[in-house]
Amino acid sequence: MISATGVHKAYGGTAVLEGVDLDVPTGAIFALLGPNGAGKTTTVNILTTLIRPDAGSIRIDGADPLTEPDAVRAAIGVTGQFAAVDALLTGEENLILIADLLHLGRRPGRKRAAELLELFDLTAAARRAAATYSGGMRRRLDIAMGLVATPRVVFLDEPTTGLDPRGRRAMWETIRGLAAGGVTIFLTTQYLEEADHLADKIDVLHHGRIVASGTPAELKRLVPGGHVTLTFAEPAGTHTAARALGLTPPGDQTTLNVPGDGSVPSLRALLATLDAAGVELEGLAVHTPDLDDVFLALTATGAPR
Repeated sequence: MISATGVHKAYGGTAVLEGVDLDVPTGAIFALLGPNGAGKTTTVNILTTLIRPDAGSIRIDGADPLTEPDAVRAAIGVTGQFAAVDALLTGEENLILIADLLHLGRRPGRKRAAELLELFDLTAAARRAAATYSGGMRRRLDIAMGLVATPRVVFLDEPTTGLDPRGRRAMWETIRGLAAGGVTIFLTTQYLEEADHLADKIDVLHHGRIVASGTPAELKRLVPGGHVTLTFAEPAGTHTAARALGLTPPGDQTTLNVPGDGSVPSLRALLATLDAAGVELEGLAVHTPDLDDVFLALTATGAPR
């Protein structure tokens, strides 16, 4: 649904993007992570036709933003970091305003507004001024306004900024629901927990380059510190397992930490070794670094890796 190859952008003599490649499948939730100044906003602005790249090839739903900007704009919805609702209008009026601007027609526009009010659990507040809405309600209304045209791709910039934990999780469910309906989500966020919970794929942008790409689990395996905790019924099992794995026995304990990335092949090899040694396990737990560790490791230096 979204593809980009070799995208470059510079302002004056300063390079902002240096050969960015992206590949986002249809219906996926994709997260672009990066520190401030990494080039996330520039990337989104290029993909949404707001600025032109200096070089590179881009396709959004098969259309080129440079030569077919209207086709791209018809396929996308964009929700910025701050809710862009009109506080003096009601929730319903905000949605109808967008429908009128899109020339949907009176009856289809009002029907679409009603559908979105129900989808975002705003029906009861439809006739209230948006100024009376809570932060979470305003954010839901803002995203609903971006969906009036039924876009196939939705760009969400920091969608849960300012929301409390309950509001954030409610927004996560909304985003998952959109993806389940076939909408492709392009998410930028500073909340790494959010990317971990939502994203099917994550790209990490640093100094204008993609320095890592993969699922949350794949990215976590890039950082050292992962291990598998084995639990045994008695210390004798721990000692036997340690010798079989070439580790120092941990003393009078029933648990043993084995360094590993937690991947399926490594777990199979581990279990095969224990079976060959005749060791019976009581339990097994995989521990991997979280996305905070990945983010810090990949963006710790002044130059991309």
